[in-house]
Amino acid sequence: MSSHNGVSLLDGWFPLTLQIVAVVLLVVAVGWRTRRWRFLWVPVSLLVAVVGALLVHLYFDSQGLATDPAPWQLWVWVGATVGAIAVFVVGFRSARWWRRGVAVLAVLATALTTSVVLNQWVGYYPTLSAAWGAVTAGPLPDQVSADALGSMRNTGRTTGAVVPITTTDDVSHFAHRTEYVYLPPAWFRGATPPTLPVVMMIAGEFNTPSDWMRTGNAIPIVDAYAKQHDGNAPVLVFVDAGGSFNNDTECVNGPRGNVATHLTDEVRPAVISTFHTSSSAANWGIVGWSMGGTCSVDLTVMHPDLFHSYVDIAGDAAPVAGTTRQTVDRLFGGNAAAYASFDPATVMQKHGPYVGVSARYEEADQSGMPRWRGQHAGAHHRPPGGWKPPSQGGAGLGGRGDGGSANQGQEAVQLCAENRAVDISCTIDNRPGRHSWQFASTSFQDSLPWLSHEIGVSSA
Repeated sequence: MSSHNGVSLLDGWFPLTLQIVAVVLLVVAVGWRTRRWRFLWVPVSLLVAVVGALLVHLYFDSQGLATDPAPWQLWVWVGATVGAIAVFVVGFRSARWWRRGVAVLAVLATALTTSVVLNQWVGYYPTLSAAWGAVTAGPLPDQVSADALGSMRNTGRTTGAVVPITTTDDVSHFAHRTEYVYLPPAWFRGATPPTLPVVMMIAGEFNTPSDWMRTGNAIPIVDAYAKQHDGNAPVLVFVDAGGSFNNDTECVNGPRGNVATHLTDEVRPAVISTFHTSSSAANWGIVGWSMGGTCSVDLTVMHPDLFHSYVDIAGDAAPVAGTTRQTVDRLFGGNAAAYASFDPATVMQKHGPYVGVSARYEEADQSGMPRWRGQHAGAHHRPPGGWKPPSQGGAGLGGRGDGGSANQGQEAVQLCAENRAVDISCTIDNRPGRHSWQFASTSFQDSLPWLSHEIGVSSA
């Protein structure tokens, strides 16, 4: 099965074919060989595979790398990869040259299959072309170099431009990756840039700064909005909230990095000074997906002097990295007071009435949707029915199982009530869908007109 954008990595023929090829290569690599091989080295390789999968599983859990357990298929393929390496090592001397070659191919095929299964869970690369573009650092939609911006003024652009931006870590000391800024067609009019509103875009737990563009389809969405509004759209800044792919920071300041400080004290001033955008909190909003949704709430209620509007797409009620105890330990080094300082409910109660702040919650309504029965409920926030294969509707899970928190809809209601108690206007939009990048993309498209109005984007 392939989509209009290429061969699907989330479902269809390619993942299944890759798994079959990996199994065949591994079986041939093992072979029948000698009695000693069958009764000593094959069991040893199998034991190494099981231990390897368990160790990776334990590391994954100890680091709180996702709110929900990974699918069991991932651990099977991790074990298969470790087992393939063991077969290659222990059987190298006794194997014929062709079997050594097959063993190498088995290692590569099982490792690649593991990567595809991981991708099916987190849903970052929907197609082969998208993955290739990311792996080879291919250009992003509308991407241009910063040096080219000057020559693009008054050229009558009909689409925006994406430029990389290097921000400092002098204040936060947070080692981050290259971030990106989208400039709408209106930014290029006139001799100098107009003072435009800005939206900070934050991705999920497993993240790169380009996720919203490569997987969330943000650039075509905002370009389409600009086309409908005479080139007017907000400036978008795609931030790094992780520093590395598997660093779940929840945008707090703690052992995993001073991310909140990076976003407020380094990214925001850099965008204002570099692109001459508005500095008024009334013209700044945040869109966050999954972990980023939690970040959007936190950053706004903690810094109403910097941000006035947010769209929380399937986030949690507060920063979470396991149980409450685990969250305090993992994100705040055991400091309960620091945890409370990033709890939105506590922050809002302490702050009292806000002025001009607005919120929107986008929640996935999974009622009536079929669920896969092959996985059992388990850890914190684990939804009933567990992980679903992409072919059964679970494509692109973003690291939070196929529904994220089983209570995210209720948590949105709770947060909205707490918003209203301190004069923050809020709305909740429930739509059919799952906790997926596909849901995030649709939610961004539907909420962009609302957010643009809230932060003062011209409707001309």
